[in-house]
Amino acid sequence: MRVRSLIRTGIVSLLFASGYLHASEETLLIEKFQQGQYSKRGADSCLMCHKKNETVMALFDGVHGDLHSSSPMAQLQCEACHGPQGKHKGKNQPMITFGDNGNVSAELQSSVCLSCHQDSQRMAWHDTLHSDDQSCLSCHQIHTGQDPVLNRAAEVAMCSQCHREQKLDLNKRSSHPLTTPTQSGSMTCSDCHSAHGSMTDGSLKQVSINDTCYQCHAEKRGPLLWEHEPVVDNCTSCHNPHGSVNDAMLERRAPMLCQSCHASDGHASRAYGDDDSAFTGGQSCMNCHGSIHGSNHPAGKQLLR
Repeated sequence: MRVRSLIRTGIVSLLFASGYLHASEETLLIEKFQQGQYSKRGADSCLMCHKKNETVMALFDGVHGDLHSSSPMAQLQCEACHGPQGKHKGKNQPMITFGDNGNVSAELQSSVCLSCHQDSQRMAWHDTLHSDDQSCLSCHQIHTGQDPVLNRAAEVAMCSQCHREQKLDLNKRSSHPLTTPTQSGSMTCSDCHSAHGSMTDGSLKQVSINDTCYQCHAEKRGPLLWEHEPVVDNCTSCHNPHGSVNDAMLERRAPMLCQSCHASDGHASRAYGDDDSAFTGGQSCMNCHGSIHGSNHPAGKQLLR
């Protein structure tokens, strides 16, 4: 009988580890919320067992552990996030756990946070790619005096853990001046993107890519008398905003970049390197067409001045 019991316990543990019993545990936790059997002693009941855990006690160093504010500790305390205690004490009934190894889905983990954090900054969370398989705890830490991701110097490192392609671009020779633990810059990911979602592509804070760029590059904003159509349409037609091996974060060097659009007449379609003219020297096309973002000069139709 003992062997059978051990085998059965091992199978159950394996099923939980494989995720097959994840749904039933999640259902149990939802039922506990519906029953609402909260402990009368609140956090004091929890700390009878958990007070020796440094991570648990670090909660009281931050805003979530403040007993005199609108934080969870001033309301239902530990159970505000981890769910009603129910029969956890004694029968070891599960409580909600958070993070990558949490026992409920990322959606339900985030729903616990969003029950308090309801404001304009999070109104588009449902529309962000982060909500598909990430929870708030994938980036944020609660049991700490200072959430690391709220430190601008740590932000880029946090984002680049998942956004690997952008991380490669950020380390190319031409990129934005980013703030990291090893360098002092003026920008971080959140200056352009909203991690909590927005109504635009790429979770941009502004309504379009160009409006995002204009927050810093206001001199490129029109209206201009003579406009360069790719510039008006989308800055990323020519630039990679995360970084490039070319100057000014250009997708390609001139004249190849220019020839991706201007290749229909003899002047613009001349092969690169076919002579020693200004077309292939120095700044290439920009040797003459210096006002490439647009011009207000009466004679600037060709963006020459």
